[in-house]
Amino acid sequence: MRFLTAALLAPAALAALAQAPASTTVLKIGYVNTERVLRDAAPARRAQSKLDAEFRPRDQDLARLADQLKKMQDDIEKNSVTMSESQRRNREREWGDLNRDFQRKQREFREDLNQRRNEELARVVAQANQVITQIAEQEKFDLIVQDAVFWSPRIDITDRVIKALEGKPPAK
Repeated sequence: MRFLTAALLAPAALAALAQAPASTTVLKIGYVNTERVLRDAAPARRAQSKLDAEFRPRDQDLARLADQLKKMQDDIEKNSVTMSESQRRNREREWGDLNRDFQRKQREFREDLNQRRNEELARVVAQANQVITQIAEQEKFDLIVQDAVFWSPRIDITDRVIKALEGKPPAK
């Protein structure tokens, strides 16, 4: 996706260069490392903390259930010799039912967590895009690229975006 975005934006930038008179054309280009923004910006850290708090109880329940399954399996293996055939089958059936329940809850947990993470990250991305647009308009950028194969540190404005998301005025 990142490569595709860069590949789609590059021809547009070249077309803009080709249409302007060569002697007066100087494009102001910036680069934003989206991965760093989503990892280091205050709204991203707050979103991660919110998700951790929201999903911690379910994660702990899953850990307890996994521990219960392990103990049950160990008990079956340890005592299978002394159990009657019907007792062993009943215990294995109980273990299988509990294991299916665990697998279902684990799958639902992952799906719910991914959905909520995507929702929270979408909010952070929207905030970041607003900040990037403000910086672009204030500093008269012609093009700001997010995620690229190569960029010069000279055009990297990621730190300014992160500071702006924290409510600090971006340094130029």
